Amino acid sequence: MVDQSVVDQSGVRSLNDRVSSAVTTAIGRLRPDVSDADAMVRRSAHADFQSGAAMALTRRTGLSSPDIAAALAAELEATELLSGATASGPGFLNLSVTDRAVWGQITARLDDPRLGVAASEDRRRTVVDYSGPNIAKEMHVGHLRTTIIGDCLVRVLDFLGATVIRRNHLGDWGTQFGMLIQYLTEHPDARWRHGEVSGDTESVSALDGLYKRARAEFDADAAFAERARARVVALQSGEAGTRERWREIVAESERAFAVVYARLGVLLTPQDSVGESSYAPVLADTVEALVAAGIAVDSEGALVILSEEVRGPDDRPVPLMVRKSDGGYGYDTTDLAALRQRIDELGARRLLYVTDSRQALHFRLIFEAARRAGWLTDDIEAEHIAYGTVLGPDGRPFKTRAGGTVRLLDLLDDAVAHAEAIVTGKNPELPATTVRRIAEQAGIGAVKYADLSTSRIKDYTFDPARMVALNGNTSVYLQYAHARIRSILRKAANERHEVDPTVCPEPAERSLALELDGYATVLAEVGATLEPHRLCGYLYDLARAFTAFYDRCPVLTSPEPVRGNRLALCSLTARTLEQGLGLLGIDAPERM
Repeated sequence: MVDQSVVDQSGVRSLNDRVSSAVTTAIGRLRPDVSDADAMVRRSAHADFQSGAAMALTRRTGLSSPDIAAALAAELEATELLSGATASGPGFLNLSVTDRAVWGQITARLDDPRLGVAASEDRRRTVVDYSGPNIAKEMHVGHLRTTIIGDCLVRVLDFLGATVIRRNHLGDWGTQFGMLIQYLTEHPDARWRHGEVSGDTESVSALDGLYKRARAEFDADAAFAERARARVVALQSGEAGTRERWREIVAESERAFAVVYARLGVLLTPQDSVGESSYAPVLADTVEALVAAGIAVDSEGALVILSEEVRGPDDRPVPLMVRKSDGGYGYDTTDLAALRQRIDELGARRLLYVTDSRQALHFRLIFEAARRAGWLTDDIEAEHIAYGTVLGPDGRPFKTRAGGTVRLLDLLDDAVAHAEAIVTGKNPELPATTVRRIAEQAGIGAVKYADLSTSRIKDYTFDPARMVALNGNTSVYLQYAHARIRSILRKAANERHEVDPTVCPEPAERSLALELDGYATVLAEVGATLEPHRLCGYLYDLARAFTAFYDRCPVLTSPEPVRGNRLALCSLTARTLEQGLGLLGIDAPERM
């Protein structure tokens, strides 16, 4: 559970928190010896809220849970907050709040630019490592989840008050560049540079194809392989011509990545990119520090760290390679150097690595090594934010029909095309430019929401037709709800929505108001669990609550003061949907 005191700092305490405090106080008055008990207050279908504290207190008090619930109900007198408390069933406590308290929450959240969301007490300097494409290669389906999940976590943690540093760990170093540069040198007619083909992403597509040819030649021709290895040495030693060619490839790739990031609407910029090459000068020092710490040991000429926590199928410690027998370094050493730099130079106290679940063992070994080296101390947290696989319609990892890797831009184009067909079908009179704009917002939002609305550790199926559906748990449903509310508010000329606390709310109004009351708590949960699907689920429930309200409660045709109260509900719902979608990295169009 998230500490509800997180919400208090905004000055807008949730009704859930206030009811919990009232139950806790009542427990303390009845039984001071158990005053530390959890009030266990939740939303309920049987009342506004329900407490299960009585059942949890049975063992500690020796009393039956129905008797405890009855005693608490008698202790909780009617106040400005509570209008009633009754015992129910095996020991539940049903709690109702006053109409004035319900409307007071709406007013308070409308008056708060943060909609009642407090800044968290957890202000740690946090590095979020995500996306991480490889230079000279196209971004593909494998980069989808890391980019979308990482971007959402950056937005949420930043909003909650953490100092967030984005890190895009680019694969820009190693043997593959020796192969590619040597191939380009020996095939001067190979066209790839920016301007020689149509568009930034096309240049990297050409480079990707050239690398595959270079790889094939490397595998088939021993003489070429030897020349490519020599080119790696030239690159690493700083030979001017090789370095210049390498810099051109890196720059072209980063331009292509920027196109994809702009299309996705993620926050990554070139300033967030740090290539593996930047750690090359400190790899030797990193290894020396591991040797000095007594954890790196010789293994047939290589240096490894033998895990004290993980054993392989042979029941021997799993090794982490920190220096190869030929003196070279791999990803393990680079990741250790990056971790050390983020702690020592960036002052990070929380390190989050957003990669797929298949890298769980790698990061477990990296974190163990860093702790044993003394770099990860008790006050520094490192966590692997694992996620599942994007599946195709056949239930297998998503591939092209030919069995190749699916380009990320092709996935986005597919989703936007499906959205465009729906928009055109529902609004045939709209200009083509408007249709395209709405389709882009809906299609990109649909891809991101489909990813984020699934528990990140689970696989999910990429299905554009389902993603852009107007009904069900989709971003398009949420975007449409937001646009419909904005239409209502425009018709009301965006007038000031004064709330009259004496109005008795209809059941649908009350349900919507109580749903709005849970926003801050859900965001605190996302910040604590790093599970974006909790926010998606909340926004979907909020949109459904609004739909039920809209179907049952006329807004513009209602007399005052009911009209004002309902417009206030509309306004707060729209702002909550807009802010919540924004934290997911999804647009909230004014019109659809």
